[in-house]
Amino acid sequence: MNAKFAPNLCEMNPDWKELCEMATTEVEATLIELPRELRERAAKLPVTFEPAPNAGLQADGIDPDVLGLFIGPEMAEADAVPMPSQIILFLENIWDMTEGDENTFCDEVRTTFLHELGHFLGLDEDDLEERGLE
Repeated sequence: MNAKFAPNLCEMNPDWKELCEMATTEVEATLIELPRELRERAAKLPVTFEPAPNAGLQADGIDPDVLGLFIGPEMAEADAVPMPSQIILFLENIWDMTEGDENTFCDEVRTTFLHELGHFLGLDEDDLEERGLE
């Protein structure tokens, strides 16, 4: 957690269940807006929520402040690789980054989900930046 936000966030941070409910609602709404073929593939992709990257992910070089992570093969390779793909959204990191504003939190959940979904589709960071999903 960012120390300069700690006092305020302790007072206004919704509990974990509320963060998960807000994020679930936003991910589901985002999926509905996708074109049908992409929606069907994306709906099968597990999306999990974690507060922040655990020690193991950090030991693997993942920044402790990262907002989301795509793990596994891209969509084009998904059927050939035994490890399933997944998206992890780090909700407390997103909450901290948005300074506890629920609307901004939901917007960032959407952007982060689409960013990680873009990696599943084979897009790199430059491709995602061009689409406003940095």
